[in-house]
Amino acid sequence: MLDRDYLEDLFAPFGPITVRRMFGGQGVRFGDLMIALVFGGVVYLKTDAETVEHFKEAGSASFDYDRKGKSVSLSFWRMPEEAVDDPDVLRDWAELALGAARRSAAKSPPRKSLNWKRTS
Repeated sequence: MLDRDYLEDLFAPFGPITVRRMFGGQGVRFGDLMIALVFGGVVYLKTDAETVEHFKEAGSASFDYDRKGKSVSLSFWRMPEEAVDDPDVLRDWAELALGAARRSAAKSPPRKSLNWKRTS
């Protein structure tokens, strides 16, 4: 697990982020959108059909995990190493992740709100 302060500093050139623990890793959020997943000390950025080729061209790899003996891939790909050392490069990759997160959120059906009514 990476230190929260480290992640906030890493993404500082992009903008303010929040970090939350999840499923043995961490989720990195920009506003209400998850733009990155951190697992095993590795930062994976959100991808979609529009951005995944950029990650492939950079030699990145997808985040995969084993589930009941089968490999499952998520739409998160390893952040290229040069993004760690160059704020401008980090900003470019994070923008790609944000775009993918926005498109993904736009496709998702809105969550139903629970309207609890008191009966007494």
